[in-house]
This record gives sequence, structure tokens and C-alpha cells, in this order.
Amino acid sequence: MYSRGKFMEGGEGHEMGSKRQRIIDTNPYYSSAGTSLMYTNPYPPAYIGQPRPFPVIRLRGLPFNCSETDVEEFLHGFNIIDILFVHKKGRFSGEAFVVLGLPVQVDWALQRNRLNMGRRYIEVFRSKRQEYYNAVANEVADSKNGPPSPPHRSAPRARSYDEGKDLVEHTGVLKLRGLPFSATKEDIIEFFKEFDISEDNITLMINSEGRATGEAFVEFASPEDSKAAMVKDRMTLGSRYIELFASTPEEAEEAASRNR
Repeated sequence: MYSRGKFMEGGEGHEMGSKRQRIIDTNPYYSSAGTSLMYTNPYPPAYIGQPRPFPVIRLRGLPFNCSETDVEEFLHGFNIIDILFVHKKGRFSGEAFVVLGLPVQVDWALQRNRLNMGRRYIEVFRSKRQEYYNAVANEVADSKNGPPSPPHRSAPRARSYDEGKDLVEHTGVLKLRGLPFSATKEDIIEFFKEFDISEDNITLMINSEGRATGEAFVEFASPEDSKAAMVKDRMTLGSRYIELFASTPEEAEEAASRNR
């Protein structure tokens, strides 16, 4: 996984929302009312008639090969609205902001403090709306200043730029990463509307529990089409900017077999 700019208030919404907008439109706990978010569900009653806390946490100590799926598994059972990895000078800092579905989930997430992700223990902190906004603004600024510096060997999988992308041989298959969890095949067809793609050419990846992973494989009519479609790399689908990678029919078939 979302409608552009609903977390943004005032001028911030116009600047940040144009690049990264991170909320699921269908989230039953929120609806837009002007520039604020209001609960449509009476739960939790403790917040009725009071300012709604912004449900965001900060994770620190993440492995440098961390992906969104790793964070989702670490926070298994939580309603995750957004995961924003923090980079410094183009390199992953080991930190991320995670926006949750309800303020009460922040308290629950703090109970995961110092639990392990792989071999590393992760620190979980309560964060603030403005800290998240600042992180989004920094990401926008970095994207305007051009691609980050070349990565070291342990650069994260979640990094959204790869200097080698232009050099990879195309076979007609692209891998998509960073999709909204609510994305459908119709959304992907619309994203690639300049190309002739049918639902049969799209594989949406799910995990062992049947939940969307934010990844998909798309087969194009030709290698030339898949290469041309790379112009869409880092463009937004709904609320998320999408990473594109050249793939192969074999990789797509292997991924599809894991869905069965």
C-alpha cells in the first residue's frame, strides 16, 4: 500500500503529496474532512471529542537488506498504512517510519521494542506527525536532486534507484515493487495504459497467509515494450511510487508457483 495528500495539512500537503501520499482510501477507520482525518468508526472511544493522535512509530537498527515485507512480518497483525525507509546521502540509515491504522496500535507496537528481525534486535519508538512529514519532505528533495550516490555492497533491497537498471537485458517481463497493498490487476493495467497488457499477463504476489506483498510480475508483448515501460520507474500508482526491475519469465513463473 492510500489518496494523495490526506495526511498533509496546509502547504505541506501540496508539496509532499505530489510525490508520496500514504493512506488507504478504503481504511474503515478514517475519512477525509477538509485537511484533517476523522474517525468513522466509534472505536476507540478514548479519542472521541479529542485531537486524534497521528499513529506513527519509528524503527531503528533495521538490517541493511531490509524490505517492506520484512517490516510487515516484524509487525505481523498490525494494520500498516505506510512504510517509509530513511536514507542519508542515498544510503539506507537502518531506520524507518511506519504509519499504523489506529493510534492504539502505537502502544501495542512499542511492545515489539528490542525483538529480533533476523539476527538484529529492533528498537521501536513513538514518533510524531511532523517527524514523518520531515522524512517525506527529505525523500522528495532527494528525488529532485537526482539519484543517490552508488550503493555499498549491503545496499537495501528497498532502495528505489539502481544504476544498473539501464544495462540489464530485457526479456519482456518486469517486476514491480512497492505497490499499494490494495492494488488490483486493473490498477496495474491503468498504470501501463500505454501498453497492451491483459490481466492474464499480471501476477500479484501474496504471502503464505494470502496477504498482498506489494510485488507483482507483468509480462509485456515484447522485450522492447518492457524496456520502454521502464520510463514508469518511480512513478506513482495511487499513493505509492513504484519500483520497476527487469525480470525473466522463469522468475515470474517461479513466483507464480509460490502463490498456488
